[in-house]
Amino acid sequence: MRAELEEEFREFAVAAMPRLRRFAHAACHDPHRADDLVQATLEKMYAAWPRVHGVESPFAYARTVLVRVLVSEQRRHWWSREVSTADATIAHLAEPVAGRGGAEADSRLDLVAALAALPPRQRLAVVLRHLEDLPVAEVARVMGCSEGTVKSTTSDGLAALRRSLETVVGQEVSR
Repeated sequence: MRAELEEEFREFAVAAMPRLRRFAHAACHDPHRADDLVQATLEKMYAAWPRVHGVESPFAYARTVLVRVLVSEQRRHWWSREVSTADATIAHLAEPVAGRGGAEADSRLDLVAALAALPPRQRLAVVLRHLEDLPVAEVARVMGCSEGTVKSTTSDGLAALRRSLETVVGQEVSR
């Protein structure tokens, strides 16, 4: 790869890595697996960089690559649903927001735990739709399914989140 393309990729990778890692962690709920997903994504992006460096949104392209790596990995026979349950795992995703604490931090931890309990496909749909704020059509493209599947999967995931949070918090969560 030419030196200027390599430097451009390095700048992209440095800028995109934190957001990719947050997204990967939200999608799989395991910080170590999230690191592996980001690494695999950046490896694929590096190999494709001469073709994709001029796309409108390289981050969106990288996010799509990450989702496909995740889905592909889950299809392998050796993949298991075990996730790390150390307090550090939950604390990492629930990164503190400056000036917030107390009840807001507890609510965020409850949400993280509820997200972790969702099946992988529902969690991915909810994360793409509501944390990444992507439209249904884009989520369908990224996940490789129909828009109707995205809508029903997201709806089922949100309903499960509401039930889980109602149980944890002991009060009805507003829609």
